[in-house]
Amino acid sequence: MNLELTIAKTNEIKSDIEVIFVIDNNLKHHFVQDKKLLKKSGFSSSQDETCLLVSKNRLYVGVSTLESKNLRTAAASACKTLLGTKYKSIKVASYTNKGCTYAMRAMVEGFILGAYRFENYKSKKNESKITHISISLEEYNNVTLDIEKISQQVHKAQIIADATNFTRDIVNTPPEDCYPDVMASIAENIAKDTGLDCHILKPKKLKKEKMETLLAVARASRHAPRVIHLVHKPKNTKQKPTKVVTLVGKGLTYDSGGLSLKPADFMVNMKSDKGGGSAVLGIMKAVAELDLPIEVHGFVGAVENMIGGDAYKPDDVLVAKNGKTIEIRNTDAEGRLVLADVLCYAQQEVKSDYLFDFATLTGASVVAVGHYTSSIMGHNKEVQNLVVNEAHHAGELATALDFNPYLKKTIKSEIADICNISNTRYGGAITAGQFLSEFVDKKHTEKWAHIDIAGPAFVEHAWGENPHGASGAGVRMMVKLLENLSKKSAK
Repeated sequence: MNLELTIAKTNEIKSDIEVIFVIDNNLKHHFVQDKKLLKKSGFSSSQDETCLLVSKNRLYVGVSTLESKNLRTAAASACKTLLGTKYKSIKVASYTNKGCTYAMRAMVEGFILGAYRFENYKSKKNESKITHISISLEEYNNVTLDIEKISQQVHKAQIIADATNFTRDIVNTPPEDCYPDVMASIAENIAKDTGLDCHILKPKKLKKEKMETLLAVARASRHAPRVIHLVHKPKNTKQKPTKVVTLVGKGLTYDSGGLSLKPADFMVNMKSDKGGGSAVLGIMKAVAELDLPIEVHGFVGAVENMIGGDAYKPDDVLVAKNGKTIEIRNTDAEGRLVLADVLCYAQQEVKSDYLFDFATLTGASVVAVGHYTSSIMGHNKEVQNLVVNEAHHAGELATALDFNPYLKKTIKSEIADICNISNTRYGGAITAGQFLSEFVDKKHTEKWAHIDIAGPAFVEHAWGENPHGASGAGVRMMVKLLENLSKKSAK
């Protein structure tokens, strides 16, 4: 999708259709040219409501306020409404919240995210035909805008939205076409295109690194596991970055549950279990293209959990990379086993200022906070709040779940150091986070946050700026967080 900024007013721009946002039900604004038709059609201008006037080549979209989150979903609704039409180009005015240019970034993100479709496997495609958007600097409240600042925000929006859609593509791809070696190839291609360093660990190296819990999960699959390590070090800076951030992602390319086999209904959509690892790949792509002045390391444990004569079993005791022993009571709690080893390896390789892991880890997170919200856990409230706040600024929903000593007792084992599942059905998102905390060393304990994206990573209906299926959860929140860390680092 091509985006063009212009000083020309909207009525001077040639395009197939104009998108007009109706703010706070203000039909008297001079942007609104079809008040009588809108009233006749029953348009109430509620948030994300659309009214397409084909005879006028104008699309009206309701926006409750000029907050970024509202402009983002409204722009996405515009693109969704135009799906199936013949319109190829859009013109739109500028909308800011008292001159705040971030609102423009949100609007552009919304257009790109809303136009996304995953139709790679359809013989007859219904892809968006919109190829060009002209954005006029004519502003809703007559604020004079700096074209350079707006241009920077539009550029960032393109990179971040494209990275989100890139992540969606990986998550949506079926397991027959996206297995550990394919994820490794995707990482290598990102590195080739962006200049990132890329290291791939194969089984022989994984064995040497004593990543036995990860290897146990992978054992019954015909696809050998991979651990991916991508490295971003800024190119256009004379100073050494003062902050180092490590990201770790769960990349279960498919999860059958292993010998603790999932019921048939619960096995559907388990291609989405690579959501955390896919997010890390998308984040690294965006970070490299933005060339943020901060050092970022992305690790992904790419594994397939299958059944077979060589599968690991309930009652096994596995030894993690840090030497802790784990009693297996359910082979469907495999993501935490993969993350345990990758977290240990990441901390061995990089001493970071922040450590974040991303995983579609528990159905309990979805039960606790719903489909649309990520659960944020850790030992440091400040780091938890940092993630939650930046998620909200980026247009993602997140909430903190607190650890407590009583739930910690439920993952004790009588025969090993720890058990891979709790002895209670309650608080499963928290106990999974507390399990992972056993593999975070003392130097990183206060720097770590666990981000459970099981809810928003894959939803079987459209919502907000997201389509049916993968949402790219985690990408925008973490890029926003890294942007702000890099600004503080540069001061």
